[in-house]
Amino acid sequence: MSQILDEVLKANEQYSQGFGERGRLALPPARGFAILTCMDARLDPAKYAGLAEGDAHVIRNAGGRASDDAIRSLVISYKLLGTREFFVIHHTNCGMEFFTNEVIRNLLASSLETAQLTSEGFKDVGKGPGSRAGEFMEWLSIPDQRQAVLDDVSRIRNHPLVPSSIPIYGYIYDVANGKLVEVPGAREAGAPR
Repeated sequence: MSQILDEVLKANEQYSQGFGERGRLALPPARGFAILTCMDARLDPAKYAGLAEGDAHVIRNAGGRASDDAIRSLVISYKLLGTREFFVIHHTNCGMEFFTNEVIRNLLASSLETAQLTSEGFKDVGKGPGSRAGEFMEWLSIPDQRQAVLDDVSRIRNHPLVPSSIPIYGYIYDVANGKLVEVPGAREAGAPR
């Protein structure tokens, strides 16, 4: 057994021993909203948004982008589970800012091993073989964080499966101080119609 697996299972054992009333939480989120945010380990949506278990849906992916799958989750969140507001929350110093589609496609074509982030960007330090399968994916990198939030809010707002009555907010979480900073224009872009 790996050390990480062992640590996770031990932590789960302790957690489950005090689970108590949490086993009776309702399926719909109690506070009626969803957050789309990045998978970055430095972000803890429960802490930065004051959430307890059962409060909200949290959808995470690389960059917190409004991909088809993220929108699928948001649609399920409101249509089947009654959420009434959405938050798009990106963050400063995001790894998605450090590469382009071309860069990751070339890295994957060279090697499937982990690349290294250097002062010049990501560099492949692994050995092949790689795979060209990355050529067929849109990696949704982030050349401009504020614009990416606006683009994601607008994409959700204009999606034909998202009702016009749902407000969509756009923020950037600052990893240096823990603050949520509203992106100018995001509230207008995501306003109910």
